[in-house]
Amino acid sequence: MRLITWNCQGAFRKKVDVILIQKPDILVVQECEHPDKLLFNSTTQPNDFLWFGDNKHKGLGIFSYSEYKFQLHDKYNEQIKFIVPILVTGGQLDFTLFAIWANNINDSEGQYIEQVWKAINYYDELITERQTILTGDFNSNKIWDKTQRAGNHSSVVEKLAEKGIISAYHKFFEQEQGKEIHPTFFLQRNINKPYHIDYCFTTTITYEKVKNLEVGIYEDWIKHSDHLPLIVDFELETQRTI
Repeated sequence: MRLITWNCQGAFRKKVDVILIQKPDILVVQECEHPDKLLFNSTTQPNDFLWFGDNKHKGLGIFSYSEYKFQLHDKYNEQIKFIVPILVTGGQLDFTLFAIWANNINDSEGQYIEQVWKAINYYDELITERQTILTGDFNSNKIWDKTQRAGNHSSVVEKLAEKGIISAYHKFFEQEQGKEIHPTFFLQRNINKPYHIDYCFTTTITYEKVKNLEVGIYEDWIKHSDHLPLIVDFELETQRTI
């Protein structure tokens, strides 16, 4: 299973062919247009998709280009934007996917990582029910921790770790939070303003199935977006339901 998360920086209809070259089974796209605005053809039509947003020009899209099917979990809290729990079934592995674009400009308590903090507390029981993957644009890094806020980046990482959920990137490349050598975001598309703010967190049992992980190359992607895709390959042999 190939899982890709990519903030496309809008106009996804013009970029869908570019990301599909990477052959995702599941694709999570931030700043994605509403599906009504997307012009799918026989090669870009997903087998299943969900979309969430307040603005038809920029939302959160989740697409299946494989046998996987999506069902929005009935515990979904639309006030926590945009962290969406999805039951993923029909493929080699059934799991709960939290698709993430941490972006709530109307929340006075915090627009970005604080949304993820709220989500992992609100969905506390759900996160422990099944094999879990949380992936997307967290709009956060340890370097921006605010000690006066309970829900900073380090707090999120620590709480997930208590549940046996780890960052696949950091484990795969043996990196420390805040000291990443592979940026996923370039402010104003400037190569001199690199940050790592896109993640894939998995339960440890799911991480054992990770066979490869890569971050896109700046020169290949910067003309399309200020973000690079995060690509995670899982080696799955048989159907397994948790």
